[in-house]
Amino acid sequence: FFCSSSNAENKRDGSPLKHISKSANCSPAHRAYPKTENSSSAVATTQDAHKPAANGVLVQMEKDKNKEEDKEEKHESVRTETAELVNGDMGSPLHVKLKILQCYSQKCNNSRCQCKHTEKSVYALSFQETNEQKLFNIANELLHTEKAYVARLNLLDQVFCAKLMEEANKGTFPPDVVKNIFSNISSIHAFHSQFLLPDLEKRMGEWASTPRIGDILQKLTPFLKMYAEYVKNFDKAMELLKQWTDRSPQFKAIIQEIQSQQVCGCLTLQHHMLEPVQRVPRYEMLLKDYLKKLPQDDPDRRDAEKSLEIIGTAATHSNSAIRKSENLKKLLEIYEMLGEEEDIVNPSNEFIKEGHILKLAARNTSAMERYLFLFNNMLLYCVPKFSLGGPKYTVRTRIGIDGMKVLETTNEDYPHTFQVSGKERTLELQASSEQDKTDWIKAFQKTIEIFQQKNESFKNALKDVEEVSVTELGKRAPRWIRDNEVTMCMKCKESFNAITRRRHHCRACGYVVCWKCSDNKVPLEYDGNKMNKVCKDCYCILTGEGKAEGKKKGILEIEAGQFADSSIMCGFLQHSEKSKIWQKVWCVIPEKESLVLYLYGAPQDVKAQCTIPLLGYSVDDSTDPPAGFRISQSKSIHNFIAETEELKQRWLKVIRVAVTGEIPECPETNGSNMPDNNNTEEASTDNT
Repeated sequence: FFCSSSNAENKRDGSPLKHISKSANCSPAHRAYPKTENSSSAVATTQDAHKPAANGVLVQMEKDKNKEEDKEEKHESVRTETAELVNGDMGSPLHVKLKILQCYSQKCNNSRCQCKHTEKSVYALSFQETNEQKLFNIANELLHTEKAYVARLNLLDQVFCAKLMEEANKGTFPPDVVKNIFSNISSIHAFHSQFLLPDLEKRMGEWASTPRIGDILQKLTPFLKMYAEYVKNFDKAMELLKQWTDRSPQFKAIIQEIQSQQVCGCLTLQHHMLEPVQRVPRYEMLLKDYLKKLPQDDPDRRDAEKSLEIIGTAATHSNSAIRKSENLKKLLEIYEMLGEEEDIVNPSNEFIKEGHILKLAARNTSAMERYLFLFNNMLLYCVPKFSLGGPKYTVRTRIGIDGMKVLETTNEDYPHTFQVSGKERTLELQASSEQDKTDWIKAFQKTIEIFQQKNESFKNALKDVEEVSVTELGKRAPRWIRDNEVTMCMKCKESFNAITRRRHHCRACGYVVCWKCSDNKVPLEYDGNKMNKVCKDCYCILTGEGKAEGKKKGILEIEAGQFADSSIMCGFLQHSEKSKIWQKVWCVIPEKESLVLYLYGAPQDVKAQCTIPLLGYSVDDSTDPPAGFRISQSKSIHNFIAETEELKQRWLKVIRVAVTGEIPECPETNGSNMPDNNNTEEASTDNT
């Protein structure tokens, strides 16, 4: 059916299939039937070598005759092989497509050849072959990466976890530590090694008859809950791993001994533990590529699309966890660079930018080398340390993003200057280049803009606080108190942290509570009587058991929210006791206790950090720093900074009356006792 033209040699370089055959005048089909040494052409060649020059014409005639015989034999060979291919005796239909393409590339002139080598059909065959190969390559990549992934899971489960658990059972450290670090890695390992990987291996072995992977990946979707649990526990696992590596020499030694082995590939345990978090997005990426190449009417399309929909949702959570883990890793690095003195390892802190900078002196034209760390809520202005080991930088000033301004400046001696002005300090800085200056200014401006947007949302939400009455409890959805409005559990008053005290919401009253105070479930009417987590107080009310009497409230256990509409003065101030670190506090002078200043971590905290009885205190209207003032009595010294000079004067007006023992009046603030520009603050600035 197919022919091989005599001018194939001259046209082979331009053929899309030139990689198939490199031998002169020999097609792949011809190579399948090599001629023996006693063939006519071989004999003729041998005889030609001994013929005299006078018989050159005869020699040439014999050569031409042999060439014609070779042509016929080649063409017959192609016909024979093609007939066998069509009859199914040799290979798959893919070989037929290759022969059609080869015949076309050699510009067949045989009118009897049935290759039908029109451009349209040939290009269609070429595209189909390429698409099929791409689908196979994607499926093959899935199999190979799955094998590598199962090996990594085995390392985590059967090596790291097993060795640490073996040591924990000796009493060296608690077994629960190992369980909490590795979470459900054993279940994930079992599923992939015993089910998914064998299914993929079997499918690739029978790809010629069953070219599909969507149905196999669909089996993965019910088990994605295992990944949700692992991802949710990842932050806690990283924290525990760091904590016990520092605390237990045996714990650290086991990890280091395994990490030194060849199987680890010079990677840390933390790196290997990130693999399950990254695996689900990998499935999503491969499935997207697979669907791009898959024809619309392919039988596997429906399964593949359904798998992608579910896996894509899970990948979103994994990607979020990856970003969080990378940010946490960076915070830990900076924490170590600062000598573990600055409390910056907090999930609410987000790293933005860092780099060397020059600080211009205020009194002369000298410039000093400094280093900046910019976060979503603060700027760390640092001085480099010139030491061989230990911390690299010392924090000179911490400047809050709240109220920060940045602008370009001009300086005759330095061409790339700009100014960063905050409540704590104003800095004139010199960048290394104009581009570096532009990058820093953009980073500051974007950070300030995002911070202000979040503050505006926080301010609007604060105005709408509305509690659910006891009669409506469980019947109406509550307004949830935002996480950043509190720094402690609103029931037991314990401070939140990223490891042992995480934030949870009571679905009945909307309060933010710790896990111990939300370890109860009741059916809620507004949610179709589904079981929901509620705090212990709501549980007692909704189940009819009555509210259990707790211990008597202490002097500080007064909810800040109670003073929202009954205070003489309230708002955020920066506070430092004596020479301690500055932190944002929510300050309140209640109407009922007009001689007492309450300091809270956030506007909805249920317990004050401290109280200051103002009677007898001295007031110092300090001008350094700007908008700062001080109150002191004996050895008790409290420093404050307001957002503006006007706001500072309003606070001083109230405090100066209170220290004399008289009841102060609310300062005039356009009908509101809450400072206009001082009642909002992102809770990420809380130092808890």
